[in-house]
Amino acid sequence: MEIVFSFVSLTVTKILEFSGLLDDRNVLRSKKMEEKALEVYDVIRSIRDPEKPNTLEELDVVTEKCVEVKELGEDEYLIIIKFSPTVPHCSLATLIGLCLQVKLQRCLPFKHKLEIYISEGTHSTEEDINKQINDKERVAAAMENPNLREIVEQCVTEPDD
Repeated sequence: MEIVFSFVSLTVTKILEFSGLLDDRNVLRSKKMEEKALEVYDVIRSIRDPEKPNTLEELDVVTEKCVEVKELGEDEYLIIIKFSPTVPHCSLATLIGLCLQVKLQRCLPFKHKLEIYISEGTHSTEEDINKQINDKERVAAAMENPNLREIVEQCVTEPDD
């Protein structure tokens, strides 16, 4: 029975590929992921740098290319962000990651899982920072600190707010 099912499944897949229907579905899925990635980028581009009067977009800390979205299930997505601190020894890279976490958790209208990383080779302690900014308990503890919370709020609040 298993062999028959595999054969039928393979046959249907080949028919769909030949007819172009499978390619159309993949193109639509790919386009949907690109649209979601742009939606995510629109949320993070306006985050302000903690020590400069610029946004993360203006400083090229985040770009459209640094956002990747994958479908996990129906209306559920994995968002992967790889940001680049301005210098390899940036002391505020963890804070920038925290700002990305907070802004996306607040602003995204769809169900998601979030992974934030420093782009490979752009920071001297990227592995340690990557662990910190993806640890939910550490993020929650950081946001309980009133001084940190105030800095994060200043960074993530839109200028019009």
